Amino acid sequence: MSADEIVTLPAPLVELTPKPRTKWEREYQAFWKLLPELLKTHKGKYVAIHEGKVIDSGDNRLELVFRALAQAGNVDIHVGLVTDQPEPPIRIPHYRIAREC
Repeated sequence: MSADEIVTLPAPLVELTPKPRTKWEREYQAFWKLLPELLKTHKGKYVAIHEGKVIDSGDNRLELVFRALAQAGNVDIHVGLVTDQPEPPIRIPHYRIAREC
């Protein structure tokens, strides 16, 4: 090989979707993978995902969490709203301390 010769190396392998590190991340990714089908069957409802499958659904998120954890045990699950719109941000009320300048 001479100094003027161009060497072409293969492109590096780049993962566009990183592998999930935790069980919750796997369940979260499963929710997004299942979402197109869920929109046909559970639109407007919350679903609980465990082991990549829907284990329960309902209208009240908190009640669903309790039911799903009673069913699956104390493990990471994902509970998400089945909608084609982004969920509104959650506002957590807090107070401010007024200081004199």
